[in-house]
Amino acid sequence: MLSPAEFVNFYALTGAKKSSNSGGKLCLSALLAGFFIAAGAVVANTAGHMLTNAGLSRVVCGLLFPFGLIMVIVTGAELFTGNCLITISLLEKKAALAGMIRNLVIVYAGNLAGAVLLALAVVYCGQLDLSGGALAVHTIRTAAGKCAIPFGKAVVLGILCNVLVCAGVMCSLCGKSLPGRAIGAFVPVSFFVIGGFEHCVANMYYIPAGLLALREYGQLAQEAGVELSMLTVSNFLGNLIPVTIGNIIGGCGFGALIWAVHKPSK
Repeated sequence: MLSPAEFVNFYALTGAKKSSNSGGKLCLSALLAGFFIAAGAVVANTAGHMLTNAGLSRVVCGLLFPFGLIMVIVTGAELFTGNCLITISLLEKKAALAGMIRNLVIVYAGNLAGAVLLALAVVYCGQLDLSGGALAVHTIRTAAGKCAIPFGKAVVLGILCNVLVCAGVMCSLCGKSLPGRAIGAFVPVSFFVIGGFEHCVANMYYIPAGLLALREYGQLAQEAGVELSMLTVSNFLGNLIPVTIGNIIGGCGFGALIWAVHKPSK
């Protein structure tokens, strides 16, 4: 595997390439990454929707969700949270701030499109009918819970999440074999899911899926005692904005920390 210092050199060039890629290529790669992360959320929700023990449910989700990030890394897709590591390229003077911001904006929009497209497909193809609609109720409950997180708490949970996601990206890219890269991505992401931290791209699936499911399964959710008042489009933005802020702080901060500790000596 690469040493941390070798990783800094490697990612400085990788991030520089990311920041100069064409808009079309970035958008398509970001669409794919949004789909993969959303697919991880779909599988985690489906596997855990009937579990009543909160701890067990998180462990099951934590064992399944990370495969979304593994697919992102192996396919070379563009993920907003992981691309916060372009900070390393910026500090190494291999990329410009404008290029980094351009990358993050395009990738963020592409991730959102990919995640929402999968949410639309899942809701309207009837995948949420599983267990007599219990999966739909679980999806709505999860979305409503995320919409109810206070702003400050969402920022902190976003910071904690992206420290681990970027650690997962680093550990994965340090690997020189497919199993090594998969394990490197798996463990930190599993930690953030089990810890209950907030990932903006995952929430681009979770909350739109809940909002869309509300139209089809709202009555079932109401009968199940789900508090629906917080599940609105405005509260979706009220979650996405602070979580994104936290993800940026956590990811860019992690990248800066790794660079400061392991930067090449002049």
